[in-house]
Amino acid sequence: MGPDQCPFCQRIEEGQITASTSLAVAFPDAYPISQGHMLVVPRRHEPEFFDLSPDEQGQMLVLAGDLHNRLVVELGFEGVNLGVNCGEVAGQTIAHAHLHFIPRYRGDVVEPAGGIRWLFPDKARYRVK
Repeated sequence: MGPDQCPFCQRIEEGQITASTSLAVAFPDAYPISQGHMLVVPRRHEPEFFDLSPDEQGQMLVLAGDLHNRLVVELGFEGVNLGVNCGEVAGQTIAHAHLHFIPRYRGDVVEPAGGIRWLFPDKARYRVK
């Protein structure tokens, strides 16, 4: 998929952004997991996160920090999951690198311990004692 067919590039071109830096933008996820679920994407169309420049990756993280500072006051969440799906086998469905910013609220799941480890439910329960 090239930039002409990319839904993220289209959103950037149409100005459907919530926050931005010179190299990255953020906008609400079209299929949010929680209130405030945002995507942080590089302005440049690049499918692979690891092929982004260090500056692009860095600005994505800066933007995630800015979102946190703004949205934690606005929405009152108590935690955040950050996630990047790199490649189809890892669940990436849009071929434009992106970082999920997912606010977490107390009680939003029965057992939050393990966080993203729940991608593999049989390995999610663990405790370091």
